[in-house]
Amino acid sequence: MKTIVLALTLVTALATGIESRADDYPSKPVRILVGFAPGGGTDVTTRILAPGIAKRLGQPIIVENHPGAGGNIAAELVAKAAPDGYTLLMGTIAALAINPSLYRRATLDPLRDLTPITQTVLLANLVVAHPSLPVRTLQDLIALARAKPDTITYGSSGAGSAGHLAGELFKSMAQVKLVHVPYKGGAPAMADLVGGQVNLNFAAASEAIAQTKAGAIRALAVTTPDRIADLPDVPTVEEAAGLKGYQAVNWYGLTGPAKLPRPLVDRIFAATVETLNDPAVRAKLLGVGLQPTPSRTPEEFSEFMRTEGVKWARVVKESGAKVD
Repeated sequence: MKTIVLALTLVTALATGIESRADDYPSKPVRILVGFAPGGGTDVTTRILAPGIAKRLGQPIIVENHPGAGGNIAAELVAKAAPDGYTLLMGTIAALAINPSLYRRATLDPLRDLTPITQTVLLANLVVAHPSLPVRTLQDLIALARAKPDTITYGSSGAGSAGHLAGELFKSMAQVKLVHVPYKGGAPAMADLVGGQVNLNFAAASEAIAQTKAGAIRALAVTTPDRIADLPDVPTVEEAAGLKGYQAVNWYGLTGPAKLPRPLVDRIFAATVETLNDPAVRAKLLGVGLQPTPSRTPEEFSEFMRTEGVKWARVVKESGAKVD
């Protein structure tokens, strides 16, 4: 009998402790880690959202950049953090869906080692070329790549990033050979494209639209099923090259460490979704090519991550892409 009473007392104490943490949370600044260099799409998204989330939580949000390994470094740091709500990850399709299949030595399982909170944005990738590359259309690019295999370089924000896999999918479907050049973020990849150090990028729209409109690079296609409002004259990959069914949509989402208590998940979820639905924040995101896509529940985002993982594992297998 004493054992039962002691167990019940312990359960009650634990439940009270979780409620107390939720009531007091947050009592200090919250860190959101980004797995890419400053200035890229993930970084831009997080910094647009941070003030609104901070206002709703009542504490500052500190954005920290930990670039490398296609976002794996930041994801692993969050996975090892205490599940107290003070260390979060703005993850991308790379760390949250692609990398477990792409990296030979991957140890992180996003659904096991992280707590999904909410999707934040969807975004298109653009196939963009330096003006010195003698192509004006995607068909021109395919013809040149077939005539000169393994001579055209394409940059991305990192091995396993959405841009990398968009390029691998394009190579597989178009039956061409391109050379992938990974960077530690979209901003340095774009800087080298503008500078002519690489020929192409499969770049996030948020990183490529301004340079395209300025004439520094040439947009050949978008990787989404439909054209995008900011560049209505740029065709989809399917339209431009007849690659039926081609699409590579990028997305970001907020996660925490595994075993993050549900009261904290709900608090962070509510603050983030309210921020994403704020008209002023939505306008800022849309202005740089980011479509706000808050999840209806954390469970919905978890299931989305699961299905995306299955989808991209198939693409990785079919393309033969692997990263050591």
